[in-house]
Amino acid sequence: MPKIAVARLWFEGNSFSPTVTAPEALRSREWVAGPEALARYAGTATELGGLARFLAARPDWQATILRCTSAQPGGPLTKDAFEGWLEEVLKGLRAGGPWDGVYLSLHGACVAEGEPAADLAIVRQVRAAIGATPLTASFDFHGNMAPELATLLDGASVYRTYPHLDMDATALRALALLERRMAGQRIFGAIAKLPQVLHSFHMRSEAGPMAEVWAEAAALEHGEVLEAAPFGGFSWGDTPHAGPSGMAWVTSPEAASRAAQAVLDAIARRLPRFAVTLPGPEAALATALAAPPGLVALLDPADNPLSGGVADSPGLLRALVEAAPGVPTVFAFLHDPVTVTAAQQVGEGGLADFALGARTTADFGPPVAVSATVEKLTDGRFTNAGPMERGAPVDLGATAVLLVGGWLRIIVTSRKEAAVDPGFFALHGIDLGATRLLANKAKNHFRAAFAGRCAAIVECDCPGPAALDLAALPFRHVPAAWLRPVG
Repeated sequence: MPKIAVARLWFEGNSFSPTVTAPEALRSREWVAGPEALARYAGTATELGGLARFLAARPDWQATILRCTSAQPGGPLTKDAFEGWLEEVLKGLRAGGPWDGVYLSLHGACVAEGEPAADLAIVRQVRAAIGATPLTASFDFHGNMAPELATLLDGASVYRTYPHLDMDATALRALALLERRMAGQRIFGAIAKLPQVLHSFHMRSEAGPMAEVWAEAAALEHGEVLEAAPFGGFSWGDTPHAGPSGMAWVTSPEAASRAAQAVLDAIARRLPRFAVTLPGPEAALATALAAPPGLVALLDPADNPLSGGVADSPGLLRALVEAAPGVPTVFAFLHDPVTVTAAQQVGEGGLADFALGARTTADFGPPVAVSATVEKLTDGRFTNAGPMERGAPVDLGATAVLLVGGWLRIIVTSRKEAAVDPGFFALHGIDLGATRLLANKAKNHFRAAFAGRCAAIVECDCPGPAALDLAALPFRHVPAAWLRPVG
């Protein structure tokens, strides 16, 4: 009976966020182990959902699910959050062995206090704990990958879609590599790096330069090449391994480096096409209002929670309030438990004055003063409709919808979870069919569920933790030359 161990830490760190990510952020979103982990995520489009499918097809396998956790992207994990998870997992590995194999569900762009390459630190310590036991991992496409990972792992897979719709399939690929290695097959890996940090706006998988790279990588997968895939990197992770990568896993050592470099070359040939410029919020709002009839999304990627934003910067909200277009508008969202509590005290139907935004920091602009009616209060719980993380439970904490001037609805939450699923809006009684403007702190993941619903999607650049100008940020581990815009 094959015996494997599984552990998960899925977290993307923005080194320039004004806040850190404490243990509570992990415990409140996902903190499972043992049979509970598989029961909670079975049937979902997640890595643990993929694991459940894999094990269901292999009833003779025994899997021990060690601590599995995740948090929305944010500032670096605190030292106690990172080390607490790692110590628990290492203890479980040492106590429960010997193992026939180990699978890790990681991100690739985790940063922690004092540890700018946290995923690499995890794999190093797990490898030290399990010796030569076969070890594979799955990663997010936005991983900042250290080449050393290819020497520590026995196989790995990465999301092949952006927005990420194949989390479960990625886990299945990583587990299939583990099964091969457990059966005695030698597998060799390589990771090739490009000395350039790229923004991910033009990295979607349905079309554009990265879609072409994915196609070239897929064409390499035959014969001895088992896995070939790109990583786009994460722009706001200050790590020595920042930037895009090519990764390959093959059955002969000579082919690994060639295949990884071929993937990287496919990215390098298209570098100018990854360049991006964005208008300010006022110009973007004018463009959105001039769009064809229907729902128009006005996105603020600089405070996108899935880029490590705090969901608290006021730039786009101020532009809306000052312009007062008067069309039915939804603003999603502000992470502000203080305002939610104040709205609860006022009660549904009550009118009050609120200072919105800049609760975490005033570095991105002062608060926006509004007089608003508390239109709706909720418990913040819903299930993702998908397609991204379909079936996964979401807990926003208590929430409030504030109605300003009869035209602007502002959603305020107690926890920070990106507004990229239709369930987020259904929870708040929002009729998107009757909405003209959907102003959202979001970027590419928003498109998974909403591209087909929108007449237009307009992006703008506001002040925020994930703003466009990388050269203005105080990187310590990334050479300045890597931060220059391409094009």
